[in-house]
Amino acid sequence: MDLLKNDDLGKLILRLTVGILILLHGIDKIGNTGSLDFIAGQLANSGLPGFIAYGVFVGEVAAPLLLIGGAYCRIAALVIVGNMLFSIGLVHMGELFTLSKNGGWALELQGFYLFGAVAIAFLGSGRYAIKRD
Repeated sequence: MDLLKNDDLGKLILRLTVGILILLHGIDKIGNTGSLDFIAGQLANSGLPGFIAYGVFVGEVAAPLLLIGGAYCRIAALVIVGNMLFSIGLVHMGELFTLSKNGGWALELQGFYLFGAVAIAFLGSGRYAIKRD
């Protein structure tokens, strides 16, 4: 079927899925200042300045909004990749080679965001975008 051979629709679905799911995390952080304090503490424990924690709003609000709208998708995806690498490096390194109690990878969600964003960086926005790349 030709309907199942629509690369642009697949790119849109991937962009919307990654963008909306990460945006929900960003919205939660906007309303929960404790999250930002936690991130700043993790950065400080790693010898990094705490103000970098505000970058989470770029990676979890601005970049997902660009993905959802389809503008500068490759750049937005790379920002999300950086955001996820920071998240994994600062908070989840102990789980990198761990399985959950149900047998899945302990970092399934983080892995989906990371590798979904990597895929978008390679694929670009597709036809259904404000600004195709």
